[in-house]
Amino acid sequence: MKRIFMDNASTTKVDPEVLNTMLPYFTEYYGNPSSIHAFGREARKAVDTARTNIADLISAKDDEIIFTAGGTESDNLAIKGISYLNKEKRTTKGPHIITSTIEHPGVLETCRHLETQGYQVKYLPVDTDGIIDLMDLRKSISKNTFLITIMFANNEIGTIQPIEEIGKISHEHDIIFHTDAVQAVAKLPIDVKKQHIDLLSLSSHKLHGPKGVGALYIRNGVKVQPIIHGGGHEKGIRSSTLNVPGIVGLGKACDLAEKRMTKDIPYMKTLRDLLIKNTLQIEESYLNGHPKKRLVNNAHFRFTGIEGESLLLGLDEQGIATSTGSACSSQKLQASHVLLAIGLDPVQAHGSLRLSLGRGNTKEEVNYVSKIIPQVVEKLRMMSPLWNR
Repeated sequence: MKRIFMDNASTTKVDPEVLNTMLPYFTEYYGNPSSIHAFGREARKAVDTARTNIADLISAKDDEIIFTAGGTESDNLAIKGISYLNKEKRTTKGPHIITSTIEHPGVLETCRHLETQGYQVKYLPVDTDGIIDLMDLRKSISKNTFLITIMFANNEIGTIQPIEEIGKISHEHDIIFHTDAVQAVAKLPIDVKKQHIDLLSLSSHKLHGPKGVGALYIRNGVKVQPIIHGGGHEKGIRSSTLNVPGIVGLGKACDLAEKRMTKDIPYMKTLRDLLIKNTLQIEESYLNGHPKKRLVNNAHFRFTGIEGESLLLGLDEQGIATSTGSACSSQKLQASHVLLAIGLDPVQAHGSLRLSLGRGNTKEEVNYVSKIIPQVVEKLRMMSPLWNR
């Protein structure tokens, strides 16, 4: 049986070059980068190289990169770290933090936690394509708003937000702007200065690096209060002995991404467009998310009369790995908050399927998947009380 992985939005295969670069730092160059002896200096040099590679990918400076354990920690550090420095505003009226209704749980749950601590949060709605209204954003800003956090591109439906415009609005009002760019990094050109981004979260395992490591870009001059206390690592912002092999892997993954973007982006877009074209030939199939302003590797569909979970399992039996939503909440039975936010009802939301491509996928795989999906959909519809044809 063919085994085809089209769930790259949940995680990606570690690139062989990344793995080979990491291996010596488990067994040969295993020093603590905080140590001043030769072993430590070797590790520190590798960490510095990785920091440069990450900074180059998003047009930042080396000293603006802080290492974390992943995208969720980066989101928490950014949002809580800014909020704790503005705690004196908690008791005043007005929305202090502005975010959207379709953020990743790493942002939404952090904001909900802060609400229990006295902070106020405004959750901006989105249109049927998943894009916020910039006029709504402007109207939501008050004199007490100190943080805007809007994701770069959605992890479920792939919709890309007008990040540069959001950044401009934020800075017009002297508000810090954070973006969760976990899905966007390596899929889109990113320039944190041009796009007026103050804080940016990214994760290694979304761009063919190892799991358990990420980074937070913090623009020079922006102060963030630590949420992990200890030995004062990473300029005192994120204490904990650095995960050197993981950091080396993340750095190499970013280096490869920068070198391959001009090839990978159009390649994945071609495969995505073919997948969308083929799949939409199925009766009563629909594309979720913006038809054009979407990640180059994201194809998110809904099918009338069937459940996405059943479709996922049917495809899995044929060796095809897909998703019904974000991996962080895929075992939950409730309808996706993202799909509900774009106006779908719970039945429509439950009939959705996400296919996310990687640079290792091929046209032959897309054609095979395009052949299997209609077969599984037809089989499920024959058994479905929701299908009346």
